[in-house]
Amino acid sequence: MTSGRVLVAMSGGVDSSVCARLLVDAGYECTGATMRLATNEDDRPGERTCCSTDDIADARQACWDAGIRHRVFDYSREFARDVIDPFVAAYEAGLTPNPCVACNRHLKFGALLDLALELGYDHVATGHYARVTRDDAGWHLLKGVDTRKDQSYFLFGLTQERLAHVMFPLGGMLKDPDVRELAASYGLTSASKKDSEGICFVPGGDHLRFIEERTGRVAPEGDILDTEGNVLGHHQGALRYTLGQRKGLGVACAKPVYVCKVDTVANTVTLGDEDRLMASALVAGEWNWVSGRVPAEPVRAAAKVRYRQPDQPCTATPLADGRVRLEFDAPQRAITPGQATVLYLGDEVLGGGIIEHVE
Repeated sequence: MTSGRVLVAMSGGVDSSVCARLLVDAGYECTGATMRLATNEDDRPGERTCCSTDDIADARQACWDAGIRHRVFDYSREFARDVIDPFVAAYEAGLTPNPCVACNRHLKFGALLDLALELGYDHVATGHYARVTRDDAGWHLLKGVDTRKDQSYFLFGLTQERLAHVMFPLGGMLKDPDVRELAASYGLTSASKKDSEGICFVPGGDHLRFIEERTGRVAPEGDILDTEGNVLGHHQGALRYTLGQRKGLGVACAKPVYVCKVDTVANTVTLGDEDRLMASALVAGEWNWVSGRVPAEPVRAAAKVRYRQPDQPCTATPLADGRVRLEFDAPQRAITPGQATVLYLGDEVLGGGIIEHVE
């Protein structure tokens, strides 16, 4: 048996519910914690929003079944400030943000972890598919064993101080069948609950509608251009388009074309051949080296420029201003400013940051 006080982040889903049961079985003193990230008025019938009343009820039931206390902490103000508002601002600036990265950095392993330590807990545990190890060199963040569910990409912001107080009990397991079967054996109602997909606070996945309602501004119509500046048609809002998009462009062309530029200042969308999407290097800001040490020399490793992408061999060069330049061995398609890029050495996360521009 193991001792220690753990605040378990409970979303109401199968992963966090199994996470709590595993820790209770291992002998930890656990309390379930659900972060209320949306206000009551954000709940819409038939539409899922982040930490809805239904999710909170599911989390409470999972804690009751595990025989542990359940608490709800209201972080709706912080979520709006640190996740939603930057998400809207990024889209309006022509970027494609990743709100899950911001939520993990500022909320789950920021505000919630700070609160847990203030309340005397030793760790915060979540159902993320990732692993944490320690040796003489310090703490290490590793990919989850389940390559289909690995979530280390979203956790690059964790520091040595944070990793010392984080637990990922599911990191060495497979979602199917391991976690699902455990959930069934525990009799959890969430055993067959579907995984959440898309951006949890954007109902129906319509980010343009969400931004318009949030800001009270209707996205203006504008021109769709070719790479020579010729007008091909008109769009109903440049925010609808993302780099590399091929379908739903609103124009008919004799050959396949792709979104290769979104200019929210000029309010134009530019279409071009696929080769226009290829780039060999990027510069990322807001960079975090998980070890806490900035390499003195360029690092040979591999990186992702999007969540589901296989690791791509590259050379990472730290810059004097704290940013990092990644140069890939082979050109990459649709490297998108605003998205995260994460650097790996094998299964270990070396660091990551937010893509600022491509070269």
